Amino acid sequence: MDKSARVYVAGHRGLVGSALVRQLEAQGYANIIKRTHAELDLVDSAKVRTFFEEQKPEYIILAAGKVGGIVANGTFPAEFISINLAIQLNVIQNAYLHGVKRLLFLGSSCIYPKHAPQPMKEEYLLTGPLEPTNRPYALAKISGIEMCWSYNRQYGTRYLAVMPTNMYGPGDNYHPQNSHVIPALIRRFHEAKERGDPCVVVWGTGTPRREFMCSDDMAEACVHLLNLPEDRYGALLGSDDTKTGRFEPPLVNIGVGCDHSIRELAEIVKQVVGYSGSIEFDASMPDGTPQKLLDVSRLAAVGWAAKISFQQGMTAAYEDFKHGPAAFP
Repeated sequence: MDKSARVYVAGHRGLVGSALVRQLEAQGYANIIKRTHAELDLVDSAKVRTFFEEQKPEYIILAAGKVGGIVANGTFPAEFISINLAIQLNVIQNAYLHGVKRLLFLGSSCIYPKHAPQPMKEEYLLTGPLEPTNRPYALAKISGIEMCWSYNRQYGTRYLAVMPTNMYGPGDNYHPQNSHVIPALIRRFHEAKERGDPCVVVWGTGTPRREFMCSDDMAEACVHLLNLPEDRYGALLGSDDTKTGRFEPPLVNIGVGCDHSIRELAEIVKQVVGYSGSIEFDASMPDGTPQKLLDVSRLAAVGWAAKISFQQGMTAAYEDFKHGPAAFP
């Protein structure tokens, strides 16, 4: 991408989008297009069409959507599927109609089957049942991948879906019920420390394993992919399996290549926060998928690997919770 290219980051104020903006700015991109939800409701097709007509973005990173943890997914399943489907439809369709050069569609590792072999390769998509607790969200994201694939096949577009692993970072959501596991635990241990509680209860058995990635690493990977030479970028865009017989969606995993159990995570958060009490696990609460570890060999093959260590990232995450994003590397 030319440094003067018009790059639209949809969802620029979220955990993912804000990291993408920081990365683009750090690399000298001068025309980053940003719109808040109040300025542009991506569910409104007429407003999205007008935005594209006026702004004429050349590149798009689609990071907007409704996201949340197990509680939020279980409480608002209709919103998780309908809002995400509407956003994807409006942005991808208008990207095609207005000649966008490249588009990155950001999904989540929950697109893979609940009992997929580990680590999860891109080819495992659609090979088994999904985790029920976030199935509406996962199905919306799978539909987004299929949209990118379908537009590439029919119209020759250059749309790539990237599936980040579980992320944390500056500007994370620390809501006590609707946040993901790392910000939820940081808040829970911090508040227990402040109150002097003798014990912190963590949901589930502690045995599920999760891969965690700092959002700043994820953003660097995305910009790296957008800047690949045409031949290497084109090789990631999949095949027309109706003709070749090969199931090769335009999909790249973004992760760090290693994971931790929830029990290990809780111990790390306890240490980083400086909490001195004990940890108990509530086995009556759902565990979710047993393991979610991405195979990142496809990303490594195009020359990128994560740089921020988990200990470094978690220490910075706690400082972010207390003081704001200036604490992050």
